[in-house]
Amino acid sequence: MGKTEKKNQKKVVPKAPLATSGAPSTTVKKSVIFEKRARNFRIGGNIQPKRNLTRFTKWPEYIRLQRMKRILLQRLKVPPSIAQFTHTVDKTQMAQLTRLCKKIAPETKAQKKQRVKEMAGKKAQTSNSSLPVLKYGINHVTELIEQKKAKLVLIAHDVDPIELTLWMPTLCRKKDVAFCIVPNKSRLGQLVGKKTATCAAIVTTEKSDQKDLEVLVESMKASFNDNKDLTRKWGGGIMGMKSQHVTRRREAAVEKELAKKTGMQV
Repeated sequence: MGKTEKKNQKKVVPKAPLATSGAPSTTVKKSVIFEKRARNFRIGGNIQPKRNLTRFTKWPEYIRLQRMKRILLQRLKVPPSIAQFTHTVDKTQMAQLTRLCKKIAPETKAQKKQRVKEMAGKKAQTSNSSLPVLKYGINHVTELIEQKKAKLVLIAHDVDPIELTLWMPTLCRKKDVAFCIVPNKSRLGQLVGKKTATCAAIVTTEKSDQKDLEVLVESMKASFNDNKDLTRKWGGGIMGMKSQHVTRRREAAVEKELAKKTGMQV
């Protein structure tokens, strides 16, 4: 064969046999085109990967104060009168309470406008005070508790400063008015049509909802009014993980020494 014939002749590459169900499959090794290299994260090298920089973030002062206050309340011993605000209503009680409060929620501006129009057209003499409405505001709710008109009082657990509502559970117990502590002041504010609310009170309801109110009053009295642990149990006193480990090691060492002494005496 001449040189020209060799150039024109094509190279025949044998095909890999097809894998059948019975026979084992054969793989063809491919030539490595790009060589794998380790990334270099030094100056002028690869781009740094995204990391979680939460620890190194400088948070605003109000967030730092919130976090410090929360940790401080965990560390310090909190008296029972303040610690009782950490015990809130459970999920089922909150669902029943929300369902009832939505039925007697205060009317909006649009609803009031429509009602006034209807009253003007019919020349009705009925006033809005007779309608069952959820009452709110510290002064108004306090007056209702003192007059024993309130059937159930709702107090927010995160009122700041706490002195605004600190005395209210004691007053409710003295006047034998059922009360409960609601998880959030913004959640309580939604029920009365405001951004936030410190407290609210249920005075009257529709006849169809009277039984639901009685059941709620009984359950809240059992959970809050008659619960003596709330008025006796101190809160806080929870140390950090490092302090807990140190305390455990110290207790273990003391127990070990006591065991040695008892063994020597025997």
